[in-house]
Parts: sequence; structure tokens; C-alpha cells
Amino acid sequence: MSTLIGGRSRSTARSGRRSSSSRQLRILIACLALLAILPPIFFHLRVRRLHRIHLAKCAWLHQPPLVCAHGGDSSVAPSNTMAAYVSALNSKVDCIEIDVSRSSDGVLFALHDRDLHRFSPNATSKVGHLTSNQIRELGASLHSPDKLKDQSIPTIQDALMVSFLSFIILDIKVGPPFYEKGLARDILSILENTVCQNCLVWCKSDNLVRDVIKLSSEITVGYIVMKEPSTGARTNLLRMKGAEVVGVYHPLIDEKLMRVLHRRKKKVYAWTVDDVESMQRMLFEHVDAVVTGNPTLLQRLMQDTRTQCLEEGYSLPQ
Repeated sequence: MSTLIGGRSRSTARSGRRSSSSRQLRILIACLALLAILPPIFFHLRVRRLHRIHLAKCAWLHQPPLVCAHGGDSSVAPSNTMAAYVSALNSKVDCIEIDVSRSSDGVLFALHDRDLHRFSPNATSKVGHLTSNQIRELGASLHSPDKLKDQSIPTIQDALMVSFLSFIILDIKVGPPFYEKGLARDILSILENTVCQNCLVWCKSDNLVRDVIKLSSEITVGYIVMKEPSTGARTNLLRMKGAEVVGVYHPLIDEKLMRVLHRRKKKVYAWTVDDVESMQRMLFEHVDAVVTGNPTLLQRLMQDTRTQCLEEGYSLPQ
């Protein structure tokens, strides 16, 4: 009996060893199989990641944004001067943004309150505090027959005449003494007289934009999305039916904002984008236009990126 029991014990032990060896073998095979498939998986994931990066970097080439010179090319001459406008046009920009302010006697100038600081140390000075003659006198000393050097203060008519071949954004500044009163009518009158058919009107004042919409269905208008000065909160994205364009302060632009506005068939113009990193991000976000004080820098970035994408094998439709 003891012999029988001993035999069974040895048999069970051998069976256990065989079972353990078999289990170890299966584990080893599974590990080897896992090691075999991990590199292709990681390679596939890496290729997908690189593809996404490549798409983000290059996809904008299918529909490049407009290059809009803010006040002309302010990297060459002071903004809102003939010299800045002519320099921008010579650089073959797609678009020029012109600031529009009204004097105390109702004349519209291509001028921003901050531009007055070139002529006066008074930091609180407003365009609307000065008459048209006073404004002309301020800029008279900087007038030059050479438009590439002319830093005088142009009226809106003058600015539109020199820029008439380009798409133009009129950035309307509302200020004293009249604020919005009669301003939309004054703007539309000038656009009619200069036959500006490629002008976009936008303003931080929704009331002014709505006045333009009420008075004319032919002028393209836009509204501004930015941070509220008092709260820091973003202004409402979708708040004006008749506007085709939304001018967005560029740090606020992300994929979600672009998706919301494009679904509503609104174009997104980013402002004011002056550094390379922000310009690159606006290209990645597929904005419709980039407003910049340094259009030459943006054009160079776009050309360099295009060349690099094509060298890396990115293909564009013929």
C-alpha cells in the first residue's frame, strides 16, 4: 500500500512539474508575442502623432488666411500714415485695416487716439477733442511729397484712395463729442463717394455696427470679440445676425471657438498678431484672416512654412 501511495505521489509531482513548465512556456510565448507586436503598435501611434502634427502645421495651406496690415505696415512707418499704407501695398498684403476717428467738427480721419501721442505728450488726448484744422496742423510737419516717407495724418478719403486696390477693414473708433450719433451715416456716405466695394466695417460698439446694418444691406460688417475690460470675461460669441465677420482678440482663439463660429458661417479674423509664435498658432487654428502690424514677418513665416511642408512631402491639390 505504501509503495502504491509513493508511486502516486511521484507521478503527481512529475505531473505538477510538467504543468508548471507548460504554464511557464505559455507565459514566455505570450511575452515574446507581446514584445513582437509592441514595436509596430508604438510605431503606428508615433506615425499617427507625427501625421497629426504635420496636418496641424500644414493643413492651412489649402486655404491660407488673409494677411491684413494693421494701420498699414507699422514695422516700417508709424501706423495710419501714407508711408505705412504704401509700404503694405508694396508688400502685396491681402488687406489693410484702417482706424477711423471723428474730429470735433465731424471730419473722419485715419487715426487712433494713441497715434496722437506722436504729436502730443498728453496721454489723455482724444481725436474728438480736436478740430479737423488742428489735426491737419499736427501732421503738417510730417507731410512729404514722397508717399513712402509721408507720415502726415490722412482723412479717410485719402486713405481709401491710396488703398483702393486692396480689401479694407475700417475699424471705427467711437468717441467724444458725438459718440455713435450720425457716425454710421457719415461712414456710409464716404464709402459711397469713394465707391469702396471691398470694405468691411467693424467696431467695438455693437450699436454702431447695428446702425450700419440698418442703413445698408450692401456693406459687409463685423463685430468684435474680446475680454471685457471690467471683468476679464469673453464677450458673447454669437450676438449679431447680420454680421459676416467676427474680429477676435487672438489669445481667445482655440479649436472650440473656431468650430462654433464656422458652423454659423462666420469668418474669424484674428487681431492684433505681431509675434511669430502667435502667428504660427493662428495658422494652426485655421483663422480666415490675421491682422498684424508686421505683415512682412507673417508673409515670411507663411512662405517658410509652405516650403518646409512641401519638402516634407505634404501635397497640395492642383
